[in-house]
Amino acid sequence: MSDRIRILVAEDHLVARVGVSTIVNMQPDMVVVAEATNGQQALELYRQHLPDVTLLDMRMPVLGGVEAAAAIRAEFPNARLIALTTYGGDEDIRRALAAGVQAYLTKDVLHDELLKAIRAVHAGQTYLPAAVAAALAAQIPRPDLSAREVQVLDLIVRGLANKQIAYTLNIAEHTVKNHVKSILSKLGVQDRTQAGTAAVQRGIIHL
Repeated sequence: MSDRIRILVAEDHLVARVGVSTIVNMQPDMVVVAEATNGQQALELYRQHLPDVTLLDMRMPVLGGVEAAAAIRAEFPNARLIALTTYGGDEDIRRALAAGVQAYLTKDVLHDELLKAIRAVHAGQTYLPAAVAAALAAQIPRPDLSAREVQVLDLIVRGLANKQIAYTLNIAEHTVKNHVKSILSKLGVQDRTQAGTAAVQRGIIHL
């Protein structure tokens, strides 16, 4: 049995965790060796079991998936990680890939896609489903927003007017207007509403 792919599943939702583990354990060439309910636990269990492949939910308590991925990779540069998430925005995907995951799956993927990704990553390949690859390709170049512009965009998404944004960030209102103009141009949108929608869809801002 030692040639089976040993898998760590890190997912804070019980139903999803049981679902993934059940699918994996039904495969003759795979076995779940540990289950974590948050990113910190994932790191500790990784040290303990040194799994071949780790499935990481991107939104977990204590330590999120991106942080957990980065922490595991920092200690174990050859770790093979797969991101599982409900979000498919291009910035979300980029963050996960930058943290070192080799595959990015949204949770609505079919069983065989999940198994295909596990086998590919185990073999040292990267695996991006067509929809994920398309989300990345469609949105390049990534918006080169400054840290201040991201703050302004965040407040636009929360529905604040320029005056309120100026007050919140303690800057002049005309400065806010300049930032908004720059944000619209960088995101390639016409108005604040479109900017807010694009920011959320692409995972630049999380609600």
